[in-house]
Amino acid sequence: MTSSLIALLATTVQALPEEATQAVTQGAAAAGQAAAEFSLLDLVIKASLPVQFIMLLLVVASLTSWFIIFRKWKVIRRAKAEADHFEERFWSGAELSKLYAGTTERARNIGGLEAIFEAGFREFNRVRQRRGVDARAQIESAQRAMRATGSREVDGLEHNLELLANIGSTSPYIGLVGTVFGIMVTMHSLVSASKQVGIADVAPGISEALLATAMGLFVAIPAVWAYNRFATGVERLAVRYDAFSEEFSSILQRQAHLDE
Repeated sequence: MTSSLIALLATTVQALPEEATQAVTQGAAAAGQAAAEFSLLDLVIKASLPVQFIMLLLVVASLTSWFIIFRKWKVIRRAKAEADHFEERFWSGAELSKLYAGTTERARNIGGLEAIFEAGFREFNRVRQRRGVDARAQIESAQRAMRATGSREVDGLEHNLELLANIGSTSPYIGLVGTVFGIMVTMHSLVSASKQVGIADVAPGISEALLATAMGLFVAIPAVWAYNRFATGVERLAVRYDAFSEEFSSILQRQAHLDE
């Protein structure tokens, strides 16, 4: 047994045949060349028609979401600035009649707290001019007007947020559909091929399939983040609108009792 072990250790490892060495070298060179020529644009151009359609759909969804994001960011930022500016003027001690005259004389569309104040004070003055209307009816009428105006303002701030949420929630699944189509097309092409296939033949199809998934995620992540941020901003503005309506109702109630 000892002699057998010595003979086994004494054997030399034979080198690979020259043809096998050349094949390995050529395969490595081909893989390196394929890696050098790899680009996302080539994957999109050479992708199958179903995958290209899904990629186009994701590009349109991305452009739409970014348009909504920039527009909604401007709208909410302007609404916050206008609310801060009006609250500063409202609580500065100015007379309500002068403040109301300033809101009605401006040649622009008012919104936010200013619109709520204008609607409430206008309705309050209209009902107060009637004879035989008590203070409670005056306040309730003004409150209804402010609630209706506040609801319209919040609805305007929430415009297109639902579309942004739908884009964020459905884009990953749309990209997954593109992945499934890409893998299916790749598998069918490999089955129909008569020659022996390798990793270089499979890589383009798998890459385009995974690219569709990545595009879906890139579309969904900003949309979901922006929706959560804007929804929080709209909710805070709605709370400010409700709080101002309650405070203004208290002021109108005191004034109504003074008139009596």
